[in-house]
Amino acid sequence: MQVAGRCPAWVGASMQRGNIFDYRNYRYFKLAVILILLALAAWLLFDPAVGHYGGSWLGYGFGTLSAFMVLWMAWYGVRKRRYRGTGATQGWLSAHIYLGTAMTVIVTLHSGFHFDFNVATLAYGLLLVVVVSGFFGNYAYMIYPRQMTDNMGEDSLDSLLLRIAEADKLARQIALQMPDDINNVVARACRETTIGLGVLEQIRGYQPDCPSALAVEQLGGLGRHLSSDQRTLYHELYSIMVRRQSLVKRARQDLMYRARLGIWLYCHVPFTFALLTALMAHVVSVFIYW
Repeated sequence: MQVAGRCPAWVGASMQRGNIFDYRNYRYFKLAVILILLALAAWLLFDPAVGHYGGSWLGYGFGTLSAFMVLWMAWYGVRKRRYRGTGATQGWLSAHIYLGTAMTVIVTLHSGFHFDFNVATLAYGLLLVVVVSGFFGNYAYMIYPRQMTDNMGEDSLDSLLLRIAEADKLARQIALQMPDDINNVVARACRETTIGLGVLEQIRGYQPDCPSALAVEQLGGLGRHLSSDQRTLYHELYSIMVRRQSLVKRARQDLMYRARLGIWLYCHVPFTFALLTALMAHVVSVFIYW
């Protein structure tokens, strides 16, 4: 059996989050709603004509506000590492979510729904990627920790892997006393089963054509012509392989939840840096062609 390496420590640490959506009686949700309503009202009252976009005085205002909000929210990634407890960053994370949503609306109004092949549109596209990946990250932290607890119970990944290894050893010993077809099925399952060996396998949580599942299926039809003594061993072997398959499935599920908790950052963080670069280029170009 082949097993992947452990997940980074920050994945487990990031799972310990409180309820950031109703922080301080929905403080930042209310602030985000107010910002969105004020921006929509200003856009409708002062810049209602179709075709107006960032070049108007209101567009510059929206753009400046959006740029400061992007920088402030990027600072959250730096600030949260200065604190060890979750309470110190709950307010920042709540603001990060709600004000990031409001910022998306303000940036869209800044564009005036005018998109072209330029650095401004590139920055807008990168912003959407960052926001969507952030939404997925918060969804993951809401859903997966509870599912991990339901899946693992009092067990740990290490204990599951140890029990799988013990089942492998016992199943191989019993299979050596069985006919070759049964022995080959068990040996192949123990040898070729992988648990989270690649990134894709970790994310999807299963191994295509899983040898363990196939072995249980095949063993169900291979015990018909055994002697009475071999039948006793066969039933014990089949029980071990069924239990082993369940353990393998739980281990894969645990790695899947951990991978999905962490994989979004590999999109969120690099695209955040790309967004900051595109934003800087956009601001510089605005001053050059003022």
